[in-house]
Amino acid sequence: MKTWYKYIKPYLPFFIITPLCMLVEVVGEVIMPKLLAVVIDSQTAGDLTITRSLLVMLGIIGCALMMMAGGIGGSYFGAKASVNFAADLRQDVFEKVQRFSFANIDKFSTGSLVTRLTNDVTQMQNFVNMLLRMAFRAPGMLIAALIMSISLQPRLSVTFAVAVPVLLISVGAIIFVGFSRFGLVQKKIDRLNSIVQENVTNVRVVKSFVREDFEIEKFAGANGDLKKAGIRAVSVMIFMSPVTTLIMNVTVLFIIYFGGQFVYDGNMDVGDLSMFVTYSTQILFSLMMVSILFMISSRAMASAKRIREVLDEQPDISDENAAQPELTVQNGEVEFKNVTFRYYKNSDESVLDNINLKIPAKSVVGIIGSTGCGKTTLVSMIARLYDPDCGEVLVDGVNVKDYSLYNLREGIGMVLQNNTLFSGTIEENLRWGDENATEEEIRSAARSAQADKFVSSFKDGYMTEIDQGGTNVSGGQKQRLCIARALLKKPKVLILDDSTSAVDTATEAQIREAFRNELAGSTKIIIAQRISSVKDADMIVVMNEGKITGIGKHDELMRTNEAYQEIYYSQNDAERKGA
Repeated sequence: MKTWYKYIKPYLPFFIITPLCMLVEVVGEVIMPKLLAVVIDSQTAGDLTITRSLLVMLGIIGCALMMMAGGIGGSYFGAKASVNFAADLRQDVFEKVQRFSFANIDKFSTGSLVTRLTNDVTQMQNFVNMLLRMAFRAPGMLIAALIMSISLQPRLSVTFAVAVPVLLISVGAIIFVGFSRFGLVQKKIDRLNSIVQENVTNVRVVKSFVREDFEIEKFAGANGDLKKAGIRAVSVMIFMSPVTTLIMNVTVLFIIYFGGQFVYDGNMDVGDLSMFVTYSTQILFSLMMVSILFMISSRAMASAKRIREVLDEQPDISDENAAQPELTVQNGEVEFKNVTFRYYKNSDESVLDNINLKIPAKSVVGIIGSTGCGKTTLVSMIARLYDPDCGEVLVDGVNVKDYSLYNLREGIGMVLQNNTLFSGTIEENLRWGDENATEEEIRSAARSAQADKFVSSFKDGYMTEIDQGGTNVSGGQKQRLCIARALLKKPKVLILDDSTSAVDTATEAQIREAFRNELAGSTKIIIAQRISSVKDADMIVVMNEGKITGIGKHDELMRTNEAYQEIYYSQNDAERKGA
């Protein structure tokens, strides 16, 4: 309960006013049958006067207005409470996801996180709204109607001793079966969201490989699974209304039958029987409202469990134990000491195996090696996107775990292998590097990244809107914009992870020249597939199968490192054949 009270407390007045408004409506519903009974009994007795009729009519109108005020107030304040509850909960879940490390995110699929932030929170919102409106109204109506019924005719009230337990047992059985099925429905929604997101994000790949039919079939399969799960869940819940209605109607039938006998024997007035039938309907209807609340709660509980999984997930990378949180990156020296890393902790195979490497401040370092040899994983540890299983990573001689995450990552610029742009203008994307940058600083960074020329050719220039994922610019343009974004940050350590693979060699050379001039005081780490990209580096690191197999300048490695030689000659052969 502590988890949810956090989201209730700021809006506690709404959570209190809503059920009070519903109690006002209950009072009106209890009084109304009494007024109608007066009319019926007076008419039966033949003493219904105009004065009495007017008084009863005014009472009914006043009662109706009171019920309307209670109902409107309950709906308004219930909506205010539930919407605010959901908004704050959704915000906290999103903020928690932002603090997750890559390893944390790997535990949840992207589609699952989207579902939890949207559909699951909405289920909680609906439940809170229904709970506030029904939690007092239904029990209040049940208790008041029971008191009135028993006071009218205790013997006839014995009927409820049978009807109420039968109704509760029936509803309980239905909810018990349906609960697990709603949890499965949410998992199927996860799967469907993942497929939709993956397809829309990679629609160009789908079309280029003519895989539309395959994707349609995959979606149809996931959609069919969701449909089946939904039908299985609903197939249980559809019995709720017929069962409760049947029990209500049978109960009313018995009351009318036995109540008619009481009226015939003179033990009960016709108006009282009418009032008793109304109260019995209210009793059973309040139980039906409770059953509906339980039905909604069964799905909300499944959603609440999934939301709690995100809220309770502890980020495995944080700066809570940082020894020097105020420290910032000053020089850009990087050192790896005996670093070993595995993606799966129960695996015997290491992605990085006992890495020892020192990168001097302000140097240009190239890292080259076969695909999957651990290059990206290695540089990811500098910014603590991953933490090593063994050993330590130092920046300026300080363990990266001793920095605050903000200060550490603020001093490091990364252009990742998968270049990502966000919806918005080109200028807004570049301002990720420095939100306070001037227009000239933005243009200067773009010129250094060889992006200014093509941006200026666009009709709207730097105000050109970027589609989601940057699908309306080419791969090379996207890379250059991402480089400009990193340059604008003016980092002490700049990491380029194969970030010039989509540009031609002449443009790449111009970008490298800009690095030497614009970022002379920064450490530059360049991961590349082409030796030409790192040939002039101060130091080249050769990696293979998670290990460093060579360190040196180009000429030195050409003499001493067989793996480097193989890469160099194979690329030269490929270039000659291409020519």
